[in-house]
Amino acid sequence: MTIFDAIIQGIVQGLTEFLPVSSSGHLAITQHILGTGGENNLFFNVMLHVGTLVAVIAFYHKLIWSLIKEFIVMIKDIFTGKFKWKSMNYERNLIMMLIVGLLPLFLLFVPIPGTDMKIKDLAEVLSSSPILLVTAVSLVLTSILLTIGIVLNRRNTSSVYKHLKGSSKSCGATKDTYNALDAVLVGLMQVAAALLPGLSRSGSTLAVGEMRRINKQKALDFTFVLGIPSILAAALLEGVEAMQSPAGINIDPFTIIIGMAASAAVGYLAIVIFKWFLKSDKMSIFVIYTAIVGVALIIISIIEMNTGVNLFTGASIR
Repeated sequence: MTIFDAIIQGIVQGLTEFLPVSSSGHLAITQHILGTGGENNLFFNVMLHVGTLVAVIAFYHKLIWSLIKEFIVMIKDIFTGKFKWKSMNYERNLIMMLIVGLLPLFLLFVPIPGTDMKIKDLAEVLSSSPILLVTAVSLVLTSILLTIGIVLNRRNTSSVYKHLKGSSKSCGATKDTYNALDAVLVGLMQVAAALLPGLSRSGSTLAVGEMRRINKQKALDFTFVLGIPSILAAALLEGVEAMQSPAGINIDPFTIIIGMAASAAVGYLAIVIFKWFLKSDKMSIFVIYTAIVGVALIIISIIEMNTGVNLFTGASIR
């Protein structure tokens, strides 16, 4: 892998980890086009995820620090009998819901009957496939989920406006905090996004939050902060697997560092961009983009399955 390849993949990872277009799907597409995919690239993918982890921690450092302090106080209250579920402040509620939202991730370690695989192993099988049909269909699914989220968010916003105007037709309002059911549903969607390359984690979990009438900015913050332990755990697990694999790690360390730096810098910028798009109600651009890329990739995948050749590199995929 060249430094140019590392920079390109770092930029792609940084942009797509936080924008609702699927980082795993776009990395698969990029590596398909560049011909740099396969098991040898697993460790590099892990390091790119670490780069985006740095980005989200840098952006949310104030919130993260406040959650850490509140967590320490909460532990003290639990042991002294002062903890009350119904009277939690925003930070304490967020901590508890983050814990609840992470619980569904343990489903990834459930064994698949009749095989020596766990559910999480399906992600590697699907993402390493030389044919990107699953990625293509998942991108279209991302577009559909984003559309549902946009429609429901506009309906919720309209409901809030009617309520403020005193209309008797008001049907509810958005909320700033999650309950346990909200967090579980977001966690389950995160599991689905972990398995399907092309299904955006940020986009799909944001859509679920909007379906549950969560304020869209609060839903996005929850999604990004929830991603910190998720990305960290994935990086640790995949890093161990990469080091234990027969292929080993045969990428120059400097190349890895360059890719990580590109991923972190662009990832930070992507968070800023995403929050602006959400605040400005311009999310439809991601709906259109994922739909177009998904449909185009379906067509390309069908052609490649019929010809048995990668259209970009000319290599055999059989």
